Amino acid sequence: MKKALVILSSLLVAVGAFAQGQVNFANRVVGSYDAPVFVNSLTGARADSTYMAQLYAGPTATSLAAIGAPVPFRTGAAAGYVTSSTAIIPTVAPGSVAQVQIRAWASAAGATYESALAANGATGQSAILAITTGGAGSPPSLPANLDGLTSFAIAGGSVPVVPEPSVLALGALGGLALLIRRRK
Repeated sequence: MKKALVILSSLLVAVGAFAQGQVNFANRVVGSYDAPVFVNSLTGARADSTYMAQLYAGPTATSLAAIGAPVPFRTGAAAGYVTSSTAIIPTVAPGSVAQVQIRAWASAAGATYESALAANGATGQSAILAITTGGAGSPPSLPANLDGLTSFAIAGGSVPVVPEPSVLALGALGGLALLIRRRK
């Protein structure tokens, strides 16, 4: 009897692990949408590797939680975009509607969106999208794209400015020169 209960509970855990909605965490899908992320304004520079992005998702707009690890934006001609990856939403069943949002921040302000926000760092977020997740059926459907995603800007906040050591050294030399000149 004990063995049967262990096997049954293992099967339930295994089935539950596969019963999770999937989306394509990407802000550009050729032919569907192109939503680069900008810095300061929608006409500013595009976010580069000094900025991070993370997918937030949940069954309702008030239950959004971070999904997966934060990723840096790409550089060069691909600046403003993240590398596409499949995101698994554990709180939403395959084929069900998930509320999804991309949040981005200056990595110098913190390791997570929440810490950057608390530090008054530059942050930004997309509109919340209602997406029917992939992973349903047999064989499972492909992860759903974030259709309807539009560009947004990372703005606001302030990151403490740390002066270069050479600036500090020049300031100290200038102060010393003033003291020497004053004595003469």
